[in-house]
Amino acid sequence: MPALIGIALTSIFVQNFVLVKFYGICPFLGVSKKLDTALGMGMAVTFVMTLASIMTWLCQKFILVPLNIEYMQTIAFIVIIAALVQFVEMFLQKSIPSLYSALGIYLPLITTNCAVLGVALLNVRTASVIDPTAGSYTLIESIVNGFSAGIGFMLAIVLFAGVRERLESSDIPNSLQGMPIALISASLLAIAFLGFAGMSF
Repeated sequence: MPALIGIALTSIFVQNFVLVKFYGICPFLGVSKKLDTALGMGMAVTFVMTLASIMTWLCQKFILVPLNIEYMQTIAFIVIIAALVQFVEMFLQKSIPSLYSALGIYLPLITTNCAVLGVALLNVRTASVIDPTAGSYTLIESIVNGFSAGIGFMLAIVLFAGVRERLESSDIPNSLQGMPIALISASLLAIAFLGFAGMSF
């Protein structure tokens, strides 16, 4: 259990996918203008990351490795992620149409979000903490890492959306309005997360 907590805390804070590894910057900048939209995107990405971690681990373990076609890893993982995103898109369109329209083009872009593919690849390439003989994360470790990476993504995008909403009512020089001040704010948020870099779990 301590090992799983360590993986979770590392994924959320120390190795945050957006603010430390700089994966998934496109939706991070594109969907962070409103807090509720950012929260919806964060939940969608967390859901996809968790399911993708399970499905890609099973694909790697029971299809790619036995058939000795690990070189097909990236293509296979992208196909799995695309299918999961399609499922999420259909669900949101039927159940929460307001969130579906608010996310717009960024929802299908989860398919090409390198954070989702990154967590899937890291799960099968990172040495297991629980079982050193496994060679890669176990299924439980992969699920915890995928879910935690999604929570880290959601934390980053929600914090950033809060900052951007406050900036809307701030007096900002014309030359910094829009994307320049957003990038400066994102960099300051990333610097703040560097404070977790010295922590080891």
